[in-house]
Amino acid sequence: VQLQASGGGLVQPGGSLRLSCAVPGFISDYYAIGWYHQAPGKEREFVAVISGYGASTDYLDSVKGRFTISRDNDKNTVWLQMKSLKPEDTAVYYCAAAPRRYYSDYTNGARYDYWGQGTLVTVSS
Repeated sequence: VQLQASGGGLVQPGGSLRLSCAVPGFISDYYAIGWYHQAPGKEREFVAVISGYGASTDYLDSVKGRFTISRDNDKNTVWLQMKSLKPEDTAVYYCAAAPRRYYSDYTNGARYDYWGQGTLVTVSS
């Protein structure tokens, strides 16, 4: 079982991208969905999370005010809207699903049962 992340690409600094994560139907609102990124030579890092029903969200400090996570459980899709992109946002972005009981521990990647294959975001002029 995999989530399917898409929407990455090359964008200039200051630009925008919207990433999508297709979630298997059985996951639905029982799971929180998180986005992580991994830059070359660096550890995978938490970026954003949304609770099962979408009522709660949280973000990495460096993306607050620039990124917005949202979900539509009827469409089995989670989005990460990214604005005012910076070169340091360059990374492979992954979406992942964690049982909602682990929402309070969402920065712990080990809590996520299912992962997507990743989509590359490159911010460069």
